[in-house]
Amino acid sequence: MTIRLTEPITLAGRTAPARVIFGPHETNLAVGRTLSAAHVAYYASRARGGAGVVVTETASVHRGDWPYERAPLAADCGPGWRAVVDACRPHGTLVLAGLGHTGAQGSSAYSQSALWAPSPVADVVTREMPMEMERSEIDSVVAGFAAAARIARAAGVDGVEIDAGPRALLRQFHSGLTNTRSDEYGADRLLLTREVLAAVRAELGPDRVLSLRLSCDEAAPWAGVTPEVAAGHARALADSLDLLVVVRGGPMSTGQYRPDSHTAQAFNAGLCGGIRAAVGGAVPVVLQGSLVDPDAAQLALDDGVADVVEMTRAQIADPDLVATVRAGDRPRPCVLCNQACLVRDPMNPPVGCIGNPEAGREVIETAVPQPDPRSVLVVGGGPAGLEAARTLAERGHRVRLVERSERLGGMIAATAVGAGRERFTELTDWLEARCRRLGVGISTGREASAADLDAAVRAGEAVVLATGSSTRPWDGDCDAEAAIVPASAVLGGCRLPDGPVLVFDPIGGPVAVAVAEWLAAQGRSVSLLTGDPVVGTRLGRTGDLAAANVRLQRADVTRHLYSRIRSVGAAAAEIEDVHTGARRSVSAAVVVDCSPGLPADALHRPEVTLRAGDAVAPRTVAEAVREGRALAVELGAR
Repeated sequence: MTIRLTEPITLAGRTAPARVIFGPHETNLAVGRTLSAAHVAYYASRARGGAGVVVTETASVHRGDWPYERAPLAADCGPGWRAVVDACRPHGTLVLAGLGHTGAQGSSAYSQSALWAPSPVADVVTREMPMEMERSEIDSVVAGFAAAARIARAAGVDGVEIDAGPRALLRQFHSGLTNTRSDEYGADRLLLTREVLAAVRAELGPDRVLSLRLSCDEAAPWAGVTPEVAAGHARALADSLDLLVVVRGGPMSTGQYRPDSHTAQAFNAGLCGGIRAAVGGAVPVVLQGSLVDPDAAQLALDDGVADVVEMTRAQIADPDLVATVRAGDRPRPCVLCNQACLVRDPMNPPVGCIGNPEAGREVIETAVPQPDPRSVLVVGGGPAGLEAARTLAERGHRVRLVERSERLGGMIAATAVGAGRERFTELTDWLEARCRRLGVGISTGREASAADLDAAVRAGEAVVLATGSSTRPWDGDCDAEAAIVPASAVLGGCRLPDGPVLVFDPIGGPVAVAVAEWLAAQGRSVSLLTGDPVVGTRLGRTGDLAAANVRLQRADVTRHLYSRIRSVGAAAAEIEDVHTGARRSVSAAVVVDCSPGLPADALHRPEVTLRAGDAVAPRTVAEAVREGRALAVELGAR
């Protein structure tokens, strides 16, 4: 059977080696506002892995548009684009320069100047009121796109992609939510986009790709762009384009652009298919939207939903995705968690992936020396232990792994239950399969002892402890009859007493939300207590904070905010307002404690063992995997 996913496609006379795009996304890899050596290595890795098209991080076409601290500026990106092209061209990958302007959805924090917008409509997230653009500002934006295209062409790119997506100024002109103008740019909301496309085409010429990222559903049908309106937009613009990327989202629904695993992958398939039908073959259409499994991507192509697929997060997780599919193998999975690949954060973390600790660190990784082989014992088969074993084995070491339970995966295997969490086991399953293929000797159902470690050391083996965590004792007041159960036991299948459940979340993490949702789905009466002003505060970094609270409300989960537990009895808990000190009783047959565990490090001896993951301190999956790899690299280099 023909695998269309890995087939070439010709765009503007240029041939991409596969129908898979690595799309534009924020990376925080910039130096100042220029593309860096880290960018070059990052994109080159995906080109080497078979990506058909790489679209670089969207660069602002005007200096007044500075949406985040490390946002690239097109005027400064010429040398960076040239370096990316030079690094990707040997692999046949087409390179498109991402160009855009965020308008009212940007930030004035860095530019210290007023935001531009079609109309003075405050952004629903920041509440900042932009200035209405006059003709001079509109002309400068058009000129900015033209100048950026000229710089990109001189750098040797294969084309450009213009952003009219959820956060774009062009999309703001398309929408009745944000464009209330009474002039020609209000009467014809596509006018600015047409002017931009014409100016960019004049700079590119006919032999370079002109792509448009178009928001085709703002999820605001009372005034925003709807699929029906977008079909008309697509038809009107199709003849000007060589590629059309169909996306979803707007000022009130930016989370729909890159949702987490609570939303099914390929969620834009129906929308994309409708737009493709509307343009009637006038331009190749790209499906975007949580597309991470090659089989789902192939199905979209076979069913005529799209001509090309964008698999950005999937290629962050596995830069060799296309080459792996060509070889008939299984890529490293993306679990759609958004925990490391979303980087809009005041602390400017670089792009990463919970399952691929090399993502965003390709420059650093290429400098790591290859060590002489040695023998290593890894104790613990959770994500940290599996990643350490995989990395060591891939670097030529002789590795054996001992796991006390019958199943590998550690806490992931026990707790990957409930809505949006099932995919986590795909990561540890992949790590296990990879370890076995590399010849790692794996023993399950066997707990390592101090004597085992002594014997390993005498035999010349290095020892890695990835033994996870132990349950943290409850340190509050409680009656002898009180039932207090750790979250890990609940998610692992522990049977709870009948009656209402109180979920205690002291750290604002996703586990408490998952536990509450899971128990509520079983018909339990559930309440959730936190000292924070909103449940799941740490979900703000993944884009799931608002959606999680909506799901809890719909599941009738009662939320006790700004609260702490004073005491736990057999049928109720006494809780206290953290500000006023007011106390009240909450019915609870059992309290589910979502506190982090304590390191299970009884076997640790600093002179002979190294630790990773929860054996060091409470860790996220991303931190555990990263530490497993870092420890393996360090150990091999000694």
